[in-house]
Amino acid sequence: MPDITPPEEPTATPPQYQYPHQYPAPYPYVVVRPTNGMAIASMVLGILWLYWIGSILALIFGYVARNEIRKNGQSGDGMAIAGIVLGWVGVGILTAVLIIGAATAWR
Repeated sequence: MPDITPPEEPTATPPQYQYPHQYPAPYPYVVVRPTNGMAIASMVLGILWLYWIGSILALIFGYVARNEIRKNGQSGDGMAIAGIVLGWVGVGILTAVLIIGAATAWR
């Protein structure tokens, strides 16, 4: 008759060898890239509009900021894009207001 014995239960955690004077792994070094100031200015001016002068400045600052970001490896590309988009929205609204104003003046 074969010997039927239940298998042994595995231990919860296997024993691990610790080297003498083993230190924990150091934290990874995180490189923080500086944010481009022109990108911040572009987004703020795009939000404020300032009688549409802000929209034009948002476009200028946004395009200059994207150029600097690509050249210098800075962060803030999303803010520059937001400023450019908001600047074009402001210019579009200005154009619509001028066209509607001119059309009503000719009546």
